[in-house]
Amino acid sequence: MHSITNNHWEMHKAYQILFIASLLLIHPYLLNGQYSSADSSINAIMNSHKVVGMSVAVVKKGQLVYTQSFGLKNQEKQTSLSNSDIFRIASISKSFSATAIMQLVEKRKISLEDDMSKLVGFIIRNPKYPETPITLKMVLSHRSSINDSQGYFSLDAINPAKNPNWAKCYNNYAPDSGYMYCNLNYNMAGTIIEKISGERFDNYIRQHILQPLGLYGGYCVDSLDKNKFASIYEYNADSVKFIPSPNAYAPRSEEIANYTMGYSTPIFSPTGGMKISATDLAKYMIMHSKMGKANGKRIISRRSARIMQTMISEKEQYGLALSKSNKLINGVLLTGHTGSAYGLNSAMFFEPNKKYGFVVIINGSEQKYTDGFNAVLKKTVNSLYENIILK
Repeated sequence: MHSITNNHWEMHKAYQILFIASLLLIHPYLLNGQYSSADSSINAIMNSHKVVGMSVAVVKKGQLVYTQSFGLKNQEKQTSLSNSDIFRIASISKSFSATAIMQLVEKRKISLEDDMSKLVGFIIRNPKYPETPITLKMVLSHRSSINDSQGYFSLDAINPAKNPNWAKCYNNYAPDSGYMYCNLNYNMAGTIIEKISGERFDNYIRQHILQPLGLYGGYCVDSLDKNKFASIYEYNADSVKFIPSPNAYAPRSEEIANYTMGYSTPIFSPTGGMKISATDLAKYMIMHSKMGKANGKRIISRRSARIMQTMISEKEQYGLALSKSNKLINGVLLTGHTGSAYGLNSAMFFEPNKKYGFVVIINGSEQKYTDGFNAVLKKTVNSLYENIILK
């Protein structure tokens, strides 16, 4: 019988430590097995509703503990959705734009109280209230009295020199006296990021938010791996079929080639054009839930994070690209944002005190709503809450 020498014993212990360390490094993915009840529940939701595919991610105690994808990435090719696939996440994109604005505010390059006319470079005034400045804060909180009636894919919509009907962009109430959700607000915010930083919008977001957090994604289609795009589908209730929405990933290459900094920005859709996976969106969400810091990097100050999460419109519970709701999980107050475009539905919501949160992205489903949320999305978040957070 051979005895184990001290050297062998030390090596054996070292290998054990290395093995345990390697398990700890990949623990979010190993833990999926611990939450098999969540898998089963979501599969049941998928089976009882018309859904193409869905990616989810859950954060618990400030850590990513569960990531899973269900259904199809591409219906025509019958390819399965994976955790690394990316989606155009729609209006959750607004929080990236607001985060960038807060970075520039911290550098004292701009103020939330600045007059939009000064920032944009042409008159932004409600003609019914010409003496009342419309501030950057009003724009970011949808209290600007501006609407989307003239479109929002170009600043020409609200530019008096370009659109004879520019006055229709303004509502009848005074700036900061009412709330109306408006995509044009955030496409204007994107142009301001360019004017102030001197960097093209998509590059600014990548260099100052995505890269420091170690995330893959962006606003420029041509800079991303198209093989990672999850196809998006609009559900047609009459034909009971899912119709592809290829425009969700329109590259806009020609427009970008003829780009005017500080004006052409809506091409990238600061209001809804971020492409990212559910897993990486959850890592970004951790930053907001931890008041501006994640992955060892501080993206915005605690003060800026608090400002974004402070509700400016009490009735609508909307701050700066982050809102609050106790109807996604009934009776639980969560902070975050939803997205809806081209048939896609998305949600990113977190509980900042208890440091948990959810990301759910659906690339096509029937558009039934419960308490103002897509029904599949709401059921899925509740399932993740019950099967992971409460466990």
